[in-house]
Amino acid sequence: MADGVKGYGVLVTGGGTGIGHACAAALAADGAAVTICGRTESKLADSAERISQEAGNGGSVAYVVADVTDEASVAAAVAAAAEPTGTLNGVVANAGGGGGMGPYHLQDTEEFLRVLHLNVLGTMLTVKHSVPLMRAVGGGSFVGMSSIAGHVTHMYFGAYTPGKAGIEAIMRNAADEYGAANIRFNAIRPGFIATEIMEGIPRDGEVYDSYIDNTPMADVGYPEDVGHLARFLIGPESRWITGQCINIDGGHSLRRGPYFGSFIEPALGRDVMLGDMPGS
Repeated sequence: MADGVKGYGVLVTGGGTGIGHACAAALAADGAAVTICGRTESKLADSAERISQEAGNGGSVAYVVADVTDEASVAAAVAAAAEPTGTLNGVVANAGGGGGMGPYHLQDTEEFLRVLHLNVLGTMLTVKHSVPLMRAVGGGSFVGMSSIAGHVTHMYFGAYTPGKAGIEAIMRNAADEYGAANIRFNAIRPGFIATEIMEGIPRDGEVYDSYIDNTPMADVGYPEDVGHLARFLIGPESRWITGQCINIDGGHSLRRGPYFGSFIEPALGRDVMLGDMPGS
Protein backbone atom coordinates (compact mmCIF):
# COMPACT_ATOMS: atom_id res chain seq x y z
CA MET A 1 0.00 0.00 0.00
CA ALA A 2 3.03 2.24 -0.22
CA ASP A 3 1.80 3.84 -3.43
CA GLY A 4 -1.52 4.86 -1.89
CA VAL A 5 -3.81 6.14 -4.62
CA LYS A 6 -1.06 6.73 -7.18
CA GLY A 7 -2.42 5.97 -10.63
CA TYR A 8 -6.04 5.81 -9.49
CA GLY A 9 -8.69 7.33 -11.72
CA VAL A 10 -11.14 9.19 -9.46
CA LEU A 11 -14.23 11.30 -10.06
CA VAL A 12 -15.20 14.03 -7.58
CA THR A 13 -18.61 15.58 -8.21
CA GLY A 14 -19.20 19.09 -6.97
CA GLY A 15 -15.45 19.61 -7.07
CA GLY A 16 -15.40 23.32 -7.83
CA THR A 17 -15.58 24.64 -4.27
CA GLY A 18 -15.45 23.79 -0.58
CA ILE A 19 -15.45 20.15 0.45
CA GLY A 20 -15.35 18.84 -3.12
CA HIS A 21 -12.29 20.90 -3.92
CA ALA A 22 -10.56 19.67 -0.75
CA CYS A 23 -11.34 16.02 -1.54
CA ALA A 24 -9.96 16.37 -5.05
CA ALA A 25 -6.86 18.17 -3.77
CA ALA A 26 -6.10 15.45 -1.21
CA LEU A 27 -6.42 12.73 -3.84
CA ALA A 28 -4.33 14.53 -6.47
CA ALA A 29 -1.66 15.35 -3.90
CA ASP A 30 -1.25 11.63 -3.30
CA GLY A 31 -0.99 10.66 -6.97
CA ALA A 32 -4.54 10.15 -8.24
CA ALA A 33 -5.70 11.31 -11.65
CA VAL A 34 -8.73 13.28 -10.49
CA THR A 35 -11.58 14.57 -12.61
CA ILE A 36 -13.84 17.13 -10.97
CA CYS A 37 -17.27 18.07 -12.23
CA GLY A 38 -19.92 20.65 -11.47
CA ARG A 39 -22.30 23.03 -13.16
CA THR A 40 -20.16 26.20 -13.22
CA GLU A 41 -17.13 26.06 -15.49
CA SER A 42 -15.42 29.12 -14.01
CA LYS A 43 -15.41 27.54 -10.54
CA LEU A 44 -14.15 24.24 -11.91
CA ALA A 45 -11.34 25.91 -13.83
CA ASP A 46 -10.24 27.86 -10.76
CA SER A 47 -10.39 24.75 -8.57
CA ALA A 48 -8.41 22.69 -11.08
CA GLU A 49 -5.71 25.36 -11.34
CA ARG A 50 -5.26 25.47 -7.57
CA ILE A 51 -5.23 21.68 -7.26
CA SER A 52 -2.66 21.30 -10.05
CA GLN A 53 -0.23 23.49 -8.11
CA GLU A 54 -0.30 21.01 -5.22
CA ALA A 55 -0.64 17.71 -7.08
CA GLY A 56 2.18 15.31 -6.32
CA ASN A 57 3.39 11.75 -6.84
CA GLY A 58 2.24 11.89 -10.46
CA GLY A 59 -1.23 13.17 -9.59
CA SER A 60 -3.26 15.32 -11.97
CA VAL A 61 -6.59 17.08 -12.26
CA ALA A 62 -9.04 17.68 -15.10
CA TYR A 63 -12.58 18.99 -15.13
CA VAL A 64 -15.84 18.50 -17.00
CA VAL A 65 -19.05 20.51 -16.73
CA ALA A 66 -21.88 18.26 -15.53
CA ASP A 67 -25.21 18.39 -13.72
CA VAL A 68 -25.64 15.33 -11.48
CA THR A 69 -29.43 15.43 -11.85
CA ASP A 70 -29.12 14.85 -15.61
CA GLU A 71 -28.37 11.22 -16.45
CA ALA A 72 -26.60 11.82 -19.74
CA SER A 73 -24.42 14.43 -18.06
CA VAL A 74 -23.48 12.02 -15.27
CA ALA A 75 -22.64 9.25 -17.73
CA ALA A 76 -20.36 11.60 -19.63
CA ALA A 77 -18.60 12.76 -16.45
CA VAL A 78 -17.99 9.18 -15.29
CA ALA A 79 -16.58 8.25 -18.69
CA ALA A 80 -14.33 11.33 -18.66
CA ALA A 81 -12.95 10.37 -15.24
CA ALA A 82 -11.77 7.03 -16.62
CA GLU A 83 -9.92 8.55 -19.57
CA PRO A 84 -6.65 9.73 -17.94
CA THR A 85 -5.69 6.27 -16.63
CA GLY A 86 -8.07 4.01 -18.53
CA THR A 87 -9.67 3.03 -15.23
CA LEU A 88 -12.15 4.30 -12.68
CA ASN A 89 -11.04 3.29 -9.21
CA GLY A 90 -13.01 5.66 -7.02
CA VAL A 91 -15.77 8.24 -6.77
CA VAL A 92 -16.50 10.98 -4.26
CA ALA A 93 -20.13 11.94 -4.83
CA ASN A 94 -19.96 15.33 -3.18
CA ALA A 95 -22.47 17.28 -5.29
CA GLY A 96 -25.48 18.18 -3.18
CA GLY A 97 -26.99 21.00 -1.21
CA GLY A 98 -30.01 22.42 0.53
CA GLY A 99 -32.60 25.14 0.18
CA GLY A 100 -36.17 25.94 1.06
CA MET A 101 -35.61 26.41 4.78
CA GLY A 102 -38.68 26.57 6.98
CA PRO A 103 -41.25 24.35 8.73
CA TYR A 104 -42.66 21.46 6.69
CA HIS A 105 -46.19 22.84 6.38
CA LEU A 106 -44.76 25.81 4.47
CA GLN A 107 -42.44 23.85 2.18
CA ASP A 108 -42.63 24.65 -1.52
CA THR A 109 -43.13 21.33 -3.26
CA GLU A 110 -41.00 22.12 -6.31
CA GLU A 111 -38.11 23.32 -4.15
CA PHE A 112 -38.42 20.25 -1.93
CA LEU A 113 -38.15 17.99 -4.98
CA ARG A 114 -35.22 19.99 -6.38
CA VAL A 115 -33.22 19.38 -3.20
CA LEU A 116 -34.15 15.69 -3.11
CA HIS A 117 -33.13 15.29 -6.74
CA LEU A 118 -29.83 17.05 -6.20
CA ASN A 119 -28.87 14.84 -3.27
CA VAL A 120 -30.59 11.49 -3.74
CA LEU A 121 -31.10 11.24 -7.49
CA GLY A 122 -27.68 12.76 -8.17
CA THR A 123 -25.98 10.20 -5.94
CA MET A 124 -27.96 7.29 -7.39
CA LEU A 125 -27.10 8.26 -10.98
CA THR A 126 -23.44 8.52 -10.07
CA VAL A 127 -23.57 5.03 -8.54
CA LYS A 128 -25.43 3.69 -11.56
CA HIS A 129 -22.86 4.81 -14.10
CA SER A 130 -19.68 4.27 -12.06
CA VAL A 131 -20.29 0.69 -10.86
CA PRO A 132 -19.71 -1.01 -14.24
CA LEU A 133 -16.37 0.76 -14.70
CA MET A 134 -15.17 -0.14 -11.20
CA ARG A 135 -16.36 -3.70 -11.70
CA ALA A 136 -14.29 -3.86 -14.90
CA VAL A 137 -11.06 -3.21 -12.96
CA GLY A 138 -11.82 -5.59 -10.12
CA GLY A 139 -13.31 -3.20 -7.60
CA GLY A 140 -13.24 0.32 -6.29
CA SER A 141 -14.45 2.69 -3.62
CA PHE A 142 -17.45 5.04 -3.67
CA VAL A 143 -17.87 7.78 -1.07
CA GLY A 144 -21.23 9.52 -0.67
CA MET A 145 -21.30 12.92 1.00
CA SER A 146 -23.96 12.89 3.70
CA SER A 147 -24.12 15.28 6.68
CA ILE A 148 -24.68 15.28 10.40
CA ALA A 149 -28.17 16.37 9.29
CA GLY A 150 -28.72 12.91 7.82
CA HIS A 151 -29.15 11.40 11.29
CA VAL A 152 -29.39 14.24 13.83
CA THR A 153 -32.44 16.52 13.68
CA HIS A 154 -31.84 19.87 12.00
CA MET A 155 -35.04 21.82 12.46
CA TYR A 156 -36.35 23.75 9.45
CA PHE A 157 -33.86 22.24 6.99
CA GLY A 158 -36.65 21.01 4.72
CA ALA A 159 -35.59 18.42 2.14
CA TYR A 160 -31.92 18.54 3.12
CA THR A 161 -32.32 16.13 6.05
CA PRO A 162 -34.22 13.38 4.18
CA GLY A 163 -31.94 13.98 1.20
CA LYS A 164 -28.83 13.22 3.22
CA ALA A 165 -30.50 10.29 4.95
CA GLY A 166 -31.32 8.97 1.48
CA ILE A 167 -27.66 9.12 0.50
CA GLU A 168 -26.78 7.03 3.54
CA ALA A 169 -29.42 4.45 2.65
CA ILE A 170 -28.01 4.21 -0.88
CA MET A 171 -24.49 3.68 0.47
CA ARG A 172 -25.54 0.93 2.87
CA ASN A 173 -27.59 -0.93 0.28
CA ALA A 174 -24.98 -0.57 -2.45
CA ALA A 175 -22.32 -1.87 -0.07
CA ASP A 176 -24.44 -4.98 0.39
CA GLU A 177 -25.23 -5.34 -3.31
CA TYR A 178 -21.68 -4.91 -4.62
CA GLY A 179 -19.52 -6.27 -1.81
CA ALA A 180 -18.88 -9.49 -3.71
CA ALA A 181 -17.60 -7.36 -6.61
CA ASN A 182 -15.06 -5.71 -4.26
CA ILE A 183 -16.72 -2.30 -4.65
CA ARG A 184 -17.00 -0.48 -1.34
CA PHE A 185 -19.54 2.18 -0.43
CA ASN A 186 -19.29 4.51 2.56
CA ALA A 187 -20.74 7.87 3.56
CA ILE A 188 -19.08 10.84 5.23
CA ARG A 189 -21.12 12.94 7.67
CA PRO A 190 -19.54 16.41 7.98
CA GLY A 191 -20.71 18.71 10.74
CA PHE A 192 -20.13 22.47 10.54
CA ILE A 193 -17.36 22.87 7.96
CA ALA A 194 -16.06 26.37 7.26
CA THR A 195 -16.94 26.58 3.57
CA GLU A 196 -18.16 29.45 1.42
CA ILE A 197 -21.80 28.53 2.12
CA MET A 198 -21.35 28.49 5.89
CA GLU A 199 -19.79 31.95 5.81
CA GLY A 200 -23.37 33.22 5.68
CA ILE A 201 -23.78 32.36 9.37
CA PRO A 202 -22.66 35.34 11.51
CA ARG A 203 -19.97 34.34 13.98
CA ASP A 204 -21.53 36.53 16.67
CA GLY A 205 -25.06 35.17 16.39
CA GLU A 206 -27.31 32.58 18.01
CA VAL A 207 -27.08 30.06 15.17
CA TYR A 208 -23.29 29.91 15.26
CA ASP A 209 -23.35 29.72 19.05
CA SER A 210 -25.74 26.75 18.85
CA TYR A 211 -23.19 24.90 16.72
CA ILE A 212 -20.31 25.62 19.10
CA ASP A 213 -22.32 24.90 22.25
CA ASN A 214 -23.30 21.49 20.88
CA THR A 215 -19.79 20.52 19.70
CA PRO A 216 -17.56 18.93 22.36
CA MET A 217 -14.41 20.20 20.61
CA ALA A 218 -15.94 23.72 20.63
CA ASP A 219 -14.83 24.68 17.13
CA VAL A 220 -15.69 24.15 13.47
CA GLY A 221 -14.07 21.92 10.89
CA TYR A 222 -12.34 22.76 7.62
CA PRO A 223 -12.71 21.29 4.13
CA GLU A 224 -9.28 19.71 4.39
CA ASP A 225 -10.48 17.61 7.34
CA VAL A 226 -13.09 16.02 5.09
CA GLY A 227 -10.63 15.74 2.21
CA HIS A 228 -8.24 13.63 4.27
CA LEU A 229 -11.04 11.25 5.25
CA ALA A 230 -12.22 10.93 1.65
CA ARG A 231 -8.67 10.15 0.55
CA PHE A 232 -8.47 7.39 3.18
CA LEU A 233 -11.79 5.87 2.13
CA ILE A 234 -10.84 5.86 -1.54
CA GLY A 235 -7.41 4.37 -0.85
CA PRO A 236 -6.33 0.79 -0.17
CA GLU A 237 -5.80 1.42 3.54
CA SER A 238 -9.59 1.26 4.01
CA ARG A 239 -10.00 -2.00 2.06
CA TRP A 240 -12.04 -3.66 4.86
CA ILE A 241 -14.43 -0.75 5.47
CA THR A 242 -17.77 -0.67 3.68
CA GLY A 243 -21.36 0.24 4.43
CA GLN A 244 -20.35 2.80 7.06
CA CYS A 245 -21.44 6.38 7.76
CA ILE A 246 -18.55 8.20 9.39
CA ASN A 247 -19.02 11.40 11.39
CA ILE A 248 -16.44 14.16 11.03
CA ASP A 249 -17.90 16.84 13.26
CA GLY A 250 -15.79 17.43 16.38
CA GLY A 251 -18.27 15.33 18.34
CA HIS A 252 -21.32 17.42 17.39
CA SER A 253 -23.40 14.30 16.68
CA LEU A 254 -23.10 13.37 20.37
CA ARG A 255 -25.41 16.26 21.27
CA ARG A 256 -28.06 17.91 19.11
CA GLY A 257 -28.38 19.80 15.87
CA PRO A 258 -28.20 23.59 15.46
CA TYR A 259 -31.15 25.92 15.93
CA PHE A 260 -31.97 28.12 12.95
CA GLY A 261 -35.21 29.44 14.41
CA SER A 262 -33.65 32.84 15.04
CA PHE A 263 -33.21 33.20 11.26
CA ILE A 264 -36.79 32.27 10.40
CA GLU A 265 -39.12 33.05 13.29
CA PRO A 266 -38.85 36.87 13.12
CA ALA A 267 -40.41 36.78 9.64
CA LEU A 268 -43.08 34.16 10.35
CA GLY A 269 -43.98 34.48 14.01
CA ARG A 270 -44.11 31.79 16.66
CA ASP A 271 -47.61 30.51 15.88
CA VAL A 272 -46.78 29.98 12.23
CA MET A 273 -43.60 28.12 13.21
CA LEU A 274 -45.78 25.76 15.25
CA GLY A 275 -48.18 24.98 12.41
CA ASP A 276 -50.53 27.93 11.80
CA MET A 277 -50.81 29.26 8.27
CA PRO A 278 -49.60 32.83 7.68
CA GLY A 279 -52.41 35.35 8.09
CA SER A 280 -54.69 32.91 9.94
